[in-house]
Amino acid sequence: MSLLFARERRDAKSQLIPPRTSRLSIPAPTVEDARRNSAVWACTRLRADLLSTLPLDVFVRVNGVQYERPRPKVLTEPGGSDVRYMEWMYSTQQDLDTFGNTFGIITARDAANRPARVDLIPARDVTVRQDKDRVVTYWYGGTKYNRDEIWHEKQYTVAGLAVGLSPIAYAALAISQATSAQEFTVGWYTNSAVPSGILRNNSKDLTRAEALDAKESYRAAVSGGDIWVAGKAWEFSPMTAQKADTQFLAAQQATLPDIARYMSCPADLIDAMVSGGSSVTYANIVQRNLQFLIMNFGPAIARREEALTHGMIRDPQYVKLNSDALLRMDPQTVSAMFGQQVRDRLRAPSEIRDLWNLPPLTEAQLAEFDRLSPAPAQADLARALQQIYLSVGKVITSDEARQIVNEQFGASLALPGPSFEPGGTS
Repeated sequence: MSLLFARERRDAKSQLIPPRTSRLSIPAPTVEDARRNSAVWACTRLRADLLSTLPLDVFVRVNGVQYERPRPKVLTEPGGSDVRYMEWMYSTQQDLDTFGNTFGIITARDAANRPARVDLIPARDVTVRQDKDRVVTYWYGGTKYNRDEIWHEKQYTVAGLAVGLSPIAYAALAISQATSAQEFTVGWYTNSAVPSGILRNNSKDLTRAEALDAKESYRAAVSGGDIWVAGKAWEFSPMTAQKADTQFLAAQQATLPDIARYMSCPADLIDAMVSGGSSVTYANIVQRNLQFLIMNFGPAIARREEALTHGMIRDPQYVKLNSDALLRMDPQTVSAMFGQQVRDRLRAPSEIRDLWNLPPLTEAQLAEFDRLSPAPAQADLARALQQIYLSVGKVITSDEARQIVNEQFGASLALPGPSFEPGGTS
């Protein structure tokens, strides 16, 4: 993917970012090169896996009350019957986390002129142009598209720029260093990287021609994985530079946390070793996932919700990705939480059973629960009435007791009532 400006830049002074020369010989990695790095692959896979599998719901708010609505077809098959929602979200998140942008051609619209189908296109093959009047056009496959013909999401944005920033471009040095270490490792274990050292003949002094001949013979045999045969007078001593080679291999592990930071993914979640160990500990996996959600993944979820809400569904409906799926707990904690929600009347028992894919309770099941133990409301009523009964004649009168029962428990006791004292007759 590239960003071009329509006006010609004839000199360095007129360019938005003038070209600079560099003394570094490390080539800038492409996205395809970066994906060969295990840290980049793990980070992008983790984020795309999680986001594409979060439950998505559509809601509308009427008079302050939120109601769930059916998902439109564009949110079940955004790319047609061959590219359903999870694949579409996975692919777009991969592009967002590598190129900083994702693109698709809008090939169908609904009655409200909103996208009804978006066919994704490779971000690497899209050119974005912005003229002096800030009009943005897109080029793909030699064809020009206007802004209203393209689905374009971006992240890592800066003011005035029509595209998002690519974390791969900014992590180029770290990725290139890790890639170089990987290439050295592969070369070493396939014997294409010849260890440096001194090859010495202890029996005689060699002429220049003899030394070059021995050197080429040794190199050809070792680099090809073959055996080098020599007499007893030959001796090979690795040079101290070999220590630098070992340190270079260690650099591969050292760059993994750095790459993870660029990709907004904690290193411990991709099994990368953090130098010195982490100073943060977590009581359980829920706390770890909550920290990841708040500090790393939550903003990406919010951006995707906003894009889908304003781009694919009608007002006043809105999209929500259920991030609670990330905070899965052990069965004991889940039961305690759901039980408290029922007691606090935040959820009905039928809602809890639906979350567990269980049907509503039958009359026979309800009767069985009643036989095992009184309902919580009945137990609370029995305790309250007992306390009121013990207070009559000591703290409150019988008429005050009747009024409390009427107001708090919906009874219809007559007021004033007959005289009543505990232990007496009415």
